[in-house]
Amino acid sequence: MTALLAGIVPVFILIAIGYGLRKSDFLPDATWRPIEKLSINLLYPGFLIPAIWGADLSGGSVGAAGGSAVTAVLIVGALTLAAKPFLRIDGPAFSSVFQGTIRWNSFVFLPVIQSAFGAEGLALAAVMIACIIPVTNIACVAVLARWGTDQRGVRPLALTRAMLANPILVACLTGLTLNFLKVPPIPGISDTLRLLGGAALPLGLIVAGAGLSFAEVARSRWTVAGVTAVKLGVMPPLMWGLCILYGGDELAQGTALLCGAAPGAAAAYLLARQMGGDAPLMAGIVAATTVGSALGIPLLLALFHLA
Repeated sequence: MTALLAGIVPVFILIAIGYGLRKSDFLPDATWRPIEKLSINLLYPGFLIPAIWGADLSGGSVGAAGGSAVTAVLIVGALTLAAKPFLRIDGPAFSSVFQGTIRWNSFVFLPVIQSAFGAEGLALAAVMIACIIPVTNIACVAVLARWGTDQRGVRPLALTRAMLANPILVACLTGLTLNFLKVPPIPGISDTLRLLGGAALPLGLIVAGAGLSFAEVARSRWTVAGVTAVKLGVMPPLMWGLCILYGGDELAQGTALLCGAAPGAAAAYLLARQMGGDAPLMAGIVAATTVGSALGIPLLLALFHLA
C-alpha cells in the first residue's frame, strides 16, 4: 500500500509544478494553450492507442467497467437536473454545476490508474473513457444549450461532428478498432506512438496544474463545495457499487472507484466559455475538485484495499 501511494504522489506533485510555473510566470500565459493543444491532439492519442490496441479486452469486466461509468453519469446527471429548482443560482451557473458533477479529467485519471493498477488498469480506463465521452458531451452541450447565456441549441449533426473531432475519443475508438480486428503491432508506427505516449502523462499533468484557478472558489464557496461533495463523495462509491452489481472483478472495481474520484475537466471550462456558461465558476470547480482528488484518492485506495 505504501508503494502504491508513493506512485500516486508524483502525479499531484507534477500538477503542483504546473500550477507553480503558471503563477510564477516562468512561461508566458500565451504558451500554455499551444502546449495543451499538443498534449490533447498528439501526445495523448499516442498514449491511448497502443494502450487499448494491445490490451486483453476479452473479459466480462470490460463491460462492467464501461457500464458502471455510463450508468453513474446518467444517475448523477439526472439528480442534478432534478435539484435545479432548489438551487439559488442562475442558468449559466447551473450549467457549470452540471458539468462539474459529471465530467472528469483524463489527464489526472490515467496517471493515477497507471500508478495504482498498471497496464491492465489503463486498458480498462481507456474503455471507460471511450464509453463516457459521448454521454458527457451530449448531456453537457444540451444543458448549456438550454441554460447557457446563448441558449442557441445544438443540432444533432453538429454535436456528432464535435464529438468526432474530440481527439481523445477518436484515439480510444482507433485503439478499440485495431484491438477488435486483431491487427499486430506495426513496426515503426507502434514504436512512434509509444514514444509520443511517454511524454503524454507528465506534460498533461503539468498542463492540468497550470490551468487551475482558485479565484472563484471563495466567492462561490457553497456552490463549489456542493459540487465537490457530489463529485468526490457520491460518484466514487456509486461507480464502484455499480461495477460490483454488473459483475466486475477487483481490477474493474478499483478502476471504477478511481474513475469516479477523478477531478473536473479543464475542457469543461472551455465549453462553458464557448457556450455561455459560467466560466469563472467552472474554473473554481475544476480547481477545488483537483485538490479534493489529491486528498481523497489515497483514502479511497486505502478503503478499497481494506474492503
